[in-house]
Amino acid sequence: MVSGALSRGLAVLDALAGAPNGVSLHRVAEITELPKTAAHRILGNLVQDGFVRQEKSTGDYVLTLRLVSMALRHLAENTVVDLARPVLDGLAVVSGELVRLSLVDDGALIWVAKAQGARPGLRYDPDSGVSASLSASASGIAWLSRYGDERALELMLRQGLADPSRFGPNAPTTIEDYLDRLHRARQDGYSTVDQTYEAGLAGIAAPITRRSGGDVVGVLSIAGPSVRLTAERMRELAVPLLAACAELSDISTAS
Repeated sequence: MVSGALSRGLAVLDALAGAPNGVSLHRVAEITELPKTAAHRILGNLVQDGFVRQEKSTGDYVLTLRLVSMALRHLAENTVVDLARPVLDGLAVVSGELVRLSLVDDGALIWVAKAQGARPGLRYDPDSGVSASLSASASGIAWLSRYGDERALELMLRQGLADPSRFGPNAPTTIEDYLDRLHRARQDGYSTVDQTYEAGLAGIAAPITRRSGGDVVGVLSIAGPSVRLTAERMRELAVPLLAACAELSDISTAS
């Protein structure tokens, strides 16, 4: 159970995220493991402050755009995101698939921008603003491959191994399996996955590092249907992907 007024408020906001049709008071209390009275009080304060609204027809609670607006204002000040747009667009054209940029944020990897290169038909196009799975996504593995095994496992296990019932059928279910993937990515300089994050989906990702110090600031990935993103195709795309990461490394260093 969360504790502290700020932590409880953030937990309630998190419970409402991704639910455009609203969440009931009972469900909010259940997700946050808060007493109903406490959840109701926090929701009331958030409604009063303009972060949440209550639907008159159902009584459910929905996030307003105020939080989104704050996040977008913050991202608008991030030079890397702004300057990365042409790089993402160019890689999307070359790959013909979805290209995504994720940034490192306090032990998490958040997808913040995307460019869709897939033509009409079979395509993968998720929303931005969510945390990448550190064990099941190509982005998560690519990021943690820049750390030693001990630190990588520490960060990954905070989130936990991906549950195959919620992710793809090939998601790693053991530490040994995960470390094998991590070591392969460390050796190659990029990671590839096939049906680990989602059934029928494959991806390739590489880290973006600052020229000075070598800190990882983000990850660039290409994702699409496994029928198109075969192992051979991903090896081909590794070249333009790494070139794009090098370009973004220059941008991040300059910013």
